[in-house]
Amino acid sequence: MRPHVFVNAAMSADGKLSTYERRQVKISGPADFRRVDRLRAGADGVMVGIGTVLADDPSLTVKDPALVASREVDGRGPQPARIVVDSHARIPLDAAVLHRGDGLRVVAVSEAAPGEKRAALEEFATVVVAGRDRVDLALLLERLYSLGIRRLMVEGGGTLIAGLAKAGLVDELYVYVGNMIIGGSTAPTLADGDGLSAAEPFVRLALASVTPCEEGVLLHWRVEKRE
Repeated sequence: MRPHVFVNAAMSADGKLSTYERRQVKISGPADFRRVDRLRAGADGVMVGIGTVLADDPSLTVKDPALVASREVDGRGPQPARIVVDSHARIPLDAAVLHRGDGLRVVAVSEAAPGEKRAALEEFATVVVAGRDRVDLALLLERLYSLGIRRLMVEGGGTLIAGLAKAGLVDELYVYVGNMIIGGSTAPTLADGDGLSAAEPFVRLALASVTPCEEGVLLHWRVEKRE
């Protein structure tokens, strides 16, 4: 068993998540930020890759006090679990995701992660070892399900999103497309990594809705199940 996985991302009109310097770019505005906060509040866990942590140092917390209070009324705790996929345990011990907000924190590492760093992380988070040289995403999702996570929100980056999609582990995709062009052949995109060859089955999406939002558009897709 695994959680229901939905990806949320904001990208430029040319499909970039940030600049070639991998510096965070404000692609959407207040209305979309509120939408993302509601998605987080409705999730049991929020997951990112180590690249996102190193570039942006996010806390991944629900910001609106009313949404936090609503979670507590429902008996779910004020914050969703925060999960970082970090095969070689590169996360800084002072990363915001390890310290801001209450609730479960998980750092997923591989067997190749240094034992000393894994031990140090255990002071701040639950360390899950899944995979030999890199995190086995399917195994990780099984472990997260066993921790009570039924709805998992994935916020990036492109390598993690691509890995989940390629493995058939994504159920829905929300993408805000902003009114800008960033450019750059090395700038991160929605799905990075090695990509798929023409000989492999592509990840097919069924369009659920298209919603104008601020100066951009919000696209919601459901991932078609593979035969």
